[in-house]
Amino acid sequence: MKKNRLIIADENEEVVNNLVKEFTDERFEIVGRATDGEQLLNLVKTMQPDVVITEIVLPKIDAYSTLEYIKNNNLNTNVIIHSALSLNGFVNKAMSLGVKYYAIKPFDFSTLKTRVLEVLSNDFSSNTHGQVTNQMEEKITNIFITVGIPAHIKGYQFLREAIKLAIVNPEIINSITKKLYPTIADKFSTSASKVERAIRHAIEVAWNRGKIENINNLFGIKVYSSNEKPTNGEFIALVADKMLIEGA
Repeated sequence: MKKNRLIIADENEEVVNNLVKEFTDERFEIVGRATDGEQLLNLVKTMQPDVVITEIVLPKIDAYSTLEYIKNNNLNTNVIIHSALSLNGFVNKAMSLGVKYYAIKPFDFSTLKTRVLEVLSNDFSSNTHGQVTNQMEEKITNIFITVGIPAHIKGYQFLREAIKLAIVNPEIINSITKKLYPTIADKFSTSASKVERAIRHAIEVAWNRGKIENINNLFGIKVYSSNEKPTNGEFIALVADKMLIEGA
């Protein structure tokens, strides 16, 4: 049986090794591994593999350069992304360059392998093509359920987006009024002041529901009492930090 020739790239050597281990079987031949974007691009040019599994963010140059090379040279290479970047802009750019599947870290290695095999067998239906795994979304949803933030209020979506932004770029929490609120406002076609008010309202709803014990249990320490509410920035940073520690 002809093996599928595979290149794996990630800045983290341990991630590369784990993926190599997962894909080492009778169906795949690992023809290259890379820990920076230049290595990846050179490997693709030399090996022209059947499959590339890569993180978007790599040292030296990002993986978009490799995607552009594959697309511009009409290579028959299937690209699978595994990344901590979950914002629509990153995902959409990758999909526009021909990426077949975009998995959000952390992901299950065996599930990723299943998706790769589906791509190779052309068994990726239109409703799953380019699907983004939702582990990060699910974690945020579970946190919101625990602290008592209802899904029907506007602040729910704004707060979700704020936490995702803070996970991808922790420094943005230091520019909450100049960068974070305007970024969310632009995505949802509203104003930064409305984003700020809606997020504040979502946090107030949680505190008014009296789930302070749940909140303190969630973070593992007694953070707040019923008489003190966190600022928007404090709450966003607290949730984002928790998720980063847990490998979001």
